[in-house]
Amino acid sequence: MAGIRSKRWCFILLGAILSSFLLVASICVPAETRLKQKGSSYKTEDVEFHHVMRALNFFYQKGRVGYKHIWPEMRFGWKIVLGSIIGFFGAACGSVGGVGGGGIFVPMLTLIIGFDAKSSTALSKCMITGAAAATVYYNLKLRHPTLELPIIDYDLALLFQPMLVLGISLGVALNVIFADWTITILLIILFIVTSSKAFFKGVETWKKETKLKKEATRHLEFVEDTTEEVEDKTPPGGPISAVRAEPNQSKKEKVSIVENVYWKELGLLVAVWLIILSLQIGKNYSTTCSVKYWVLNILQIPVAVGVTAYEAVSLYKGRRKIASMGEASTNWRVRQLVLYCAIGVLAGIVGGMLGLGGGFILGPLFLEMGVPPQVSSATATFAMTFSASMSVIEYYLLKRFPVPYALYFFAVAIVAAFVGQHVVRKLISILGRASLIIFILAFTIFVSALLLGGVGIARMIKKIERKEYMGFENICSYGA
Repeated sequence: MAGIRSKRWCFILLGAILSSFLLVASICVPAETRLKQKGSSYKTEDVEFHHVMRALNFFYQKGRVGYKHIWPEMRFGWKIVLGSIIGFFGAACGSVGGVGGGGIFVPMLTLIIGFDAKSSTALSKCMITGAAAATVYYNLKLRHPTLELPIIDYDLALLFQPMLVLGISLGVALNVIFADWTITILLIILFIVTSSKAFFKGVETWKKETKLKKEATRHLEFVEDTTEEVEDKTPPGGPISAVRAEPNQSKKEKVSIVENVYWKELGLLVAVWLIILSLQIGKNYSTTCSVKYWVLNILQIPVAVGVTAYEAVSLYKGRRKIASMGEASTNWRVRQLVLYCAIGVLAGIVGGMLGLGGGFILGPLFLEMGVPPQVSSATATFAMTFSASMSVIEYYLLKRFPVPYALYFFAVAIVAAFVGQHVVRKLISILGRASLIIFILAFTIFVSALLLGGVGIARMIKKIERKEYMGFENICSYGA
């Protein structure tokens, strides 16, 4: 059943994406023609690169003017305080839900602190990296809630992470080509679909937990009644001692990192990260659309596809299994694996286009695959850490953010992630409600849709008022 539901969810998601692209394409062509006929005086593109920030220029009728970053002076005041509170809240919720929190960070940095869109995106990636790194460190020692496994599913990450990183490169290119308003429409449609699915999944999980809690209560009452009867007939030191000792023999919730990490899978993921990071850095310093540019782009495909194909073939042949999925992980079909890989690429494309983490798609998808909420959040964050850290390194080399601000918000995100993880784990332990993670995920995605959608619509209105060009772009017209 989990496999059928996940397939249905995948098709719904793909349908939403494709329909939004068709809608955008049907509107964009005549809009572009009308704007060109009116002779718009200049055109702008606020490109929020996920891990490639090249200097884009504004083109005016009288010549070319370079893009200027807006970096407010770092002074302690109400803006820093309010921004820190919102950033803390976003990092805590994002780390728990496994989505990063970029949908909250970018509007906060733009509207409250006062950074330009590109710098806000760069600083957002610093915050996502801090929150993700803290969450991964917190999870490295934790075990699966029901099985004798790490809470991070390394096989699941190995299936999706290379395709996620590859999709980000495609998303960056599409970000340049597509107009801001098309991306806003895509964002709103996608986030409404994913937040709705996550919410209904949370309701379904809540009902299951309620049913299990009632069954556990009835079982406990039966055991207590049985124990009272046995106490009247059994001498001290008999079977009762064994019954009372069982609760203390529960499995360990934490173990050492050395014991809990799957080093081979982690090594493959790090290798993919290093190779693609090197290719991206080389691409950043090459001329756009040159032979070197396209060669470096194409070389990413065999790296990502090769590692994912290795994992997919191993799953198909039964040499590996995604144990956190339970019985569903033993019977894999080719089209099912291909579909999941396509979703991984799609998550990266959306992340690259919108400047967000792929967890906004991976988190809900993992839940639909039958992965427990704790494992879903931990694995999505683990996969997202690689892409986010890659972004930060490239942003630093390209000098896209002020270091003092980056260090400050990086620290805020780290503290928030630890607090969020600790508080939510305690609540789950007390209430027995892992569905809290799903509701936090749905809430974070919905709030991000409102904030980013609102900012995008405001930009669209301003561009319409200024009669700016709002059609498709040619990626080769931009310099590196």
